Amino acid sequence: MLNNRLYPNLRRPMKARNHNLPRRPVSTSRENMAKSKYEYVKNFELPDPCLPNCWIVVRIDGRGFSRFAEIHGYVKPNDIRGLNLMNRAASCVMDEFRDICLAFGQSDEYSFVFRKDTNLFNRRASKLMTTVNSLFASSFVFHWTAFFGPIRLQYPPTFDARVVMYPTDKNLRDYLGWRQADVHVNNLYNTAFWGLVLKKGFSNAQAEERLRGTLASDKNELLFSEFGLNYNNEPPMFRKGTVLIRKLCKTPGDGKLRHVVLPFYTDLIGDVFWRENPEILGLKSLQIYHRPSEDNTPAPEQSKASPKQQEQGSPGSSASTSNEVTTQEKSN
Repeated sequence: MLNNRLYPNLRRPMKARNHNLPRRPVSTSRENMAKSKYEYVKNFELPDPCLPNCWIVVRIDGRGFSRFAEIHGYVKPNDIRGLNLMNRAASCVMDEFRDICLAFGQSDEYSFVFRKDTNLFNRRASKLMTTVNSLFASSFVFHWTAFFGPIRLQYPPTFDARVVMYPTDKNLRDYLGWRQADVHVNNLYNTAFWGLVLKKGFSNAQAEERLRGTLASDKNELLFSEFGLNYNNEPPMFRKGTVLIRKLCKTPGDGKLRHVVLPFYTDLIGDVFWRENPEILGLKSLQIYHRPSEDNTPAPEQSKASPKQQEQGSPGSSASTSNEVTTQEKSN
């Protein structure tokens, strides 16, 4: 047998390996990074959970929206395109997060009410606020052309956001009543202001001076005497804002029930809305929505009497609902 001079180790018997020795664990680069010396920086992140058993409201508000509306040619005092776009963006948010039981929109703002028992993102305020705000803003941009057609965005819109917690049902209702009262105040002023500017040729400064110190009754009388406009006959969506809630609706054809976000233009200050939609505060199962028939739909007010002869401009009068999507745009 020839000796292997080039590879003498081939003739040596192989030494048995001890397979019982502990093996060195194999770690990924990600694990190495997580357990590195830099891991201490996580201690600077502060927990921000919302209080338990509280209604969580995320309110977003347009930043510099008067300039945005001016540059993009919004119609004064209310632009249906912009109103519809705001509601579409809000509906996208509600479609994504089922724990939002109600949303209320007016002008360039929207309030989203999370169920008091939600555990979304472990109730972290920063997560809820940033996710809702970013989805709303991106939806606003994504659906822009569907409502404004060939008018291109000149620059990205900006929305700020905040989180507020309300411990009781009354606190939540008072908050929504406050926001709806704001609709009435802003829209009544804007309707009178832009009437003076667009129809009477007033400058902005002259219109502001004309309305300075006036009460709601004074503005109602001005609208009627100067423009023949009864403010109570304005579309409810302008006077009341838009309420979005989730209902069960039957699909045409197969009759299957599905979750649908519906807009309502109704009074949130009184008790009627809350009695008709007990699932919101009661955290109950969704109700099946039945579209009101024409016979049961109250006719719109057509009174031509002077505003001083009837109660005018109340945000709680002439409640109505609709399946058309609109919102309200702040013009001043």
